[in-house]
Amino acid sequence: MNIKSAIAIAVLASAFAAPPLAQAADSSYKPGTVWEFSYIKTEPGQFENYMDWLSQQWKQQNEFGKKEGYLVSYHIFNVNNARDGEPDLILAIEYKDYMPNAERMAVQKKFEAMLSSDSHKMETASGERKVMRKLAGSMELQELNLK
Repeated sequence: MNIKSAIAIAVLASAFAAPPLAQAADSSYKPGTVWEFSYIKTEPGQFENYMDWLSQQWKQQNEFGKKEGYLVSYHIFNVNNARDGEPDLILAIEYKDYMPNAERMAVQKKFEAMLSSDSHKMETASGERKVMRKLAGSMELQELNLK
């Protein structure tokens, strides 16, 4: 999977995954925001090019999500002293909550319209960025806020 697709899927899929089971009323925590982390390895000599793409298209996509109200924040973390096999960047996206399927599909349509694209075009564009980076994995987490 290419990064454009991975990011688009992360932007859409993470925000729309099924919510966790209901918690007991006497729990010492309450579910918080949902986070998606993408582990990125930039190819040699491509770090600045990839950062350029992030500062333009990726930022635009995430600002759209914030404007639409389903995305809380997004961050880029540089991994200092990465060990062999570890990513050099971690992209983090914080979503308000999980979304029901119908709402997810409506947001996806708005997202594609904003990009003047569709899933086929986004997949192709992601493949073109393979010279800059590779997706080394991802993780989805939900924050648990103590009461």
